Amino acid sequence: MKIAKKISNAIIAASIIGVTLTTTAVAKEKRVLLKVPVAFPTHLLGLGTPVPKFAKSVMNMTDSIKVKVYEPKKLIAPFEILGAVSSGKVNAGWATAGYWKGKIPASPLFSSVPFGPEAPEFVAWLYYGNGMKLYQEMYDKHGYNVKVIPAGIISPETSGWFKSEINSHEDLKGLKMRFFGLGGDVMQKLGVSTTLLPGGEIFPALEKGAIDATEFSMPAIDQRLGLHKIAKYNYFPGWHQQATLFELLINKDVWNKLSKKQQNIIETACKASILDSLAEGEASQFAPMKKNVEKNGVIIKTWSPEMLNTFKSTWMEVVDEQKAKDPFFKKVWKDLSEFRAGYAIWKQKAFLPTPQ
Repeated sequence: MKIAKKISNAIIAASIIGVTLTTTAVAKEKRVLLKVPVAFPTHLLGLGTPVPKFAKSVMNMTDSIKVKVYEPKKLIAPFEILGAVSSGKVNAGWATAGYWKGKIPASPLFSSVPFGPEAPEFVAWLYYGNGMKLYQEMYDKHGYNVKVIPAGIISPETSGWFKSEINSHEDLKGLKMRFFGLGGDVMQKLGVSTTLLPGGEIFPALEKGAIDATEFSMPAIDQRLGLHKIAKYNYFPGWHQQATLFELLINKDVWNKLSKKQQNIIETACKASILDSLAEGEASQFAPMKKNVEKNGVIIKTWSPEMLNTFKSTWMEVVDEQKAKDPFFKKVWKDLSEFRAGYAIWKQKAFLPTPQ
């Protein structure tokens, strides 16, 4: 009985020590509230839907981090997120780097690249090439006090919605079109007047005639915006955005004060979001495409080889111009191109050819 009592007391003592140590460890982790304004409404599949999932995932893993998500313009306007996070006006934000094109010329290369990598190749370069190193370097170099973490990715977008058929590049001249990122530079060289509008402003602009055509995202997302009600010609493939990356920005001072465990939880939740957003996007496109044709009167068109060659050759002109103007763009492009040249051996040999 004495031996049993001693063992029991030892177990109780060990338990008390364990609880004390655990409580002390938790106490050392400062609680933080991440206020996360987003660039896209959280009901938009792939663009906004990953954010609440990310928040829930983080809060399921720890009690020391709370995440509050703010819809576009509720706290910060979409195009102001980078500056707001850097200055500390808010401590986090969710957007896509292509939105900073006017401030950072190389930023669209970390968002979507015309004729660029598809999602698997893109994340391979980011995580196992030099992509992440260059991504953070870009913000540091331009004086932004942010930690950047890839947080979502979607597969190809549609190439655009037009009110009439496009048979040659001549048909593009004079059009007013909403267009994103570096693909917009290509369209401008082909005679299109481009503007970058947030998602919520596209339909009214198209309806009022402020723009004649638009691109935005994948079919499931475009359908939510009602683009098919005005523009009936939907073109594929999305040469300008074969993959689109989204980012979580955290004020660097806030990030550096987080414990290693807290940082790891956030990064792990973001990696999970990458996979989930890709899977969700891939699973959700064929039904709206079918509905567009069968019920919405949409005519799905495929760009001719001649048009794709025109887009591609014009894109390479844009690349040469950007490399000449911005050394960091040149640096990123060189690294990405070298990675893609190596990856091409794998892609060409391992994957089945895509039927046209």
